[in-house]
Amino acid sequence: MKRGFWARQRGNFFAGLAVVLPATISIGAVIWIFGTVASFTDTLLFFLPRELTHQDHGAGPMDWYWSTIAFLVAICLICAVGVSARHYFGRRMIEWVDAALLQVPFLNKLYGATKQINEALTSGNRNAFKTVVLVEFPHPGTYALGFITSEEQVGAPARLNQKLVCVFVPTTPNPTSGFLLLIPENKVTRLEMSVAEGIKYIISLGSITPESTPAKLK
Repeated sequence: MKRGFWARQRGNFFAGLAVVLPATISIGAVIWIFGTVASFTDTLLFFLPRELTHQDHGAGPMDWYWSTIAFLVAICLICAVGVSARHYFGRRMIEWVDAALLQVPFLNKLYGATKQINEALTSGNRNAFKTVVLVEFPHPGTYALGFITSEEQVGAPARLNQKLVCVFVPTTPNPTSGFLLLIPENKVTRLEMSVAEGIKYIISLGSITPESTPAKLK
């Protein structure tokens, strides 16, 4: 009877853990993201006295409700920039800021690279993270999921007398880092899978199977 009792309690514990753990991780991730973003957005309230916005009469951290207000202010500012970018004077102002940042040593390299990546991800280029593929990586006989980022033949690929495609193979469970591979087109297996399904598959360590069936495309 004792073994049966403890076995049931162990089963109840793991059943509860399966329910509580995803929610706990999700809430913890949201709190961490909010804290990280708040460390930047809090500076938007620099014009207010610290005694008003911070705990312990200005000596402690900012109160959470002021951090929330700063976050909302940041969203409004971003929306204002988006609205201005749709008009002539706003576009001209953004061009001036771009030109100024590109003149600053070291910063121009980082800013230029970040801007190019952002444009590749948000532009209408159909080759930028639009196709999910399967490639042999890191050695023959093993396969990894990747995303075609470019099929243009410039630079080194054009000199090899064969068509290569640029494939980004993300790491798991963090898909923001990974490897850029130049692979012959005939060794790339294109999948009938959306980018969202591919990212979900990678983040879940392969435990979430895409709804569509992978298939090789010509």
